[in-house]
Amino acid sequence: MGGGEIAKFNWIIFALLSAISAALVAIFGKLGVSNIDSTLATTVRAIIMTLFLVIVSLVLGKFQLLKTIDNKALLFIILAGVSGALSWFFYFLALKLGPASGVAALDRLSVVFVLILSVLFLAEKLTLKSALGVIFITLGAILMVVK
Repeated sequence: MGGGEIAKFNWIIFALLSAISAALVAIFGKLGVSNIDSTLATTVRAIIMTLFLVIVSLVLGKFQLLKTIDNKALLFIILAGVSGALSWFFYFLALKLGPASGVAALDRLSVVFVLILSVLFLAEKLTLKSALGVIFITLGAILMVVK
């Protein structure tokens, strides 16, 4: 396996680990919000995430790279942070009100929205394969939600 193949393999492993972690968020989140306010649960979760990531960055010596972030990158990181906070705010609110499997299925429609937005704003190509993929994801989400 060459360097490019290893890099390709690594992102797939990390993406699968992300999916497993996201599944655990749905399960633990549903259990966590059952008797408390969803906004408070989201806030506590964000604090825990912040502490965890600060510790990881300290251990890995990443804070010395802060000077590499220019204003444009910082703006997009801020916008991503606000978008992420909104996502988790709505996600935990939905978990409070609905079934974890349905909430997670609809949340995964983000893949569909990412494809649309990446074609519009990042000049990525819409292929027959990716179009079929988002159709199946959409149909799967609908099947997971409709009783």
